[in-house]
Amino acid sequence: MGFTFPSSQSDRTRAVKELMSQKEATETLIEEQASILKSNNATMRSPLVDADGFPRDDMDIYAVRGARVRIIELRNDLDDLINKIGKALEGVYDPALIAPKPSEDDLRTFAKVNAVAPGSPAADAGLQKDDLIVKFGHLTHKSLTGGSLQPIAELVNANENRHVVIKLLRSGETIFANLYPRQGWGGRGMLGCHIVPA
Repeated sequence: MGFTFPSSQSDRTRAVKELMSQKEATETLIEEQASILKSNNATMRSPLVDADGFPRDDMDIYAVRGARVRIIELRNDLDDLINKIGKALEGVYDPALIAPKPSEDDLRTFAKVNAVAPGSPAADAGLQKDDLIVKFGHLTHKSLTGGSLQPIAELVNANENRHVVIKLLRSGETIFANLYPRQGWGGRGMLGCHIVPA
């Protein structure tokens, strides 16, 4: 998983590992439901009726509606698990043993949200104009060279219909957003926001 837990916290570390297993299982379930949508050439926002108001005959409407509802439920579960994992990790590690305070490097921003389209994946994740990006998935300021944001585009393309965690600074406060890049939301790209170098 990329984490090394203190051996003296065995009960707590077991709890964190269990939560992480639940998170991975939930992500797998989301992918399974997303494949139902994909097999019907549908997205979370595709219309289920034709121009005349009749149910579309080119998709299994019952399966698509069921998959959409299940994805929403699972995404809510996933957000809850991520919050629980964060709190559980705080209980595993004594912050005084790791670092007395976060270094400036930990909060160094490398990009800024310049615009967010209504109804977009970015809007659904709670991103706002002028949010400063500290971490995008595994990417940090060290991942980018020459101010190019190409690594973000590559990460987004590789994670369509998958959950990506973004660490933001908003008015000096650290915020985590759960983003689900996807096509077919009604606008351009898979995010629906404009990101510029900070």
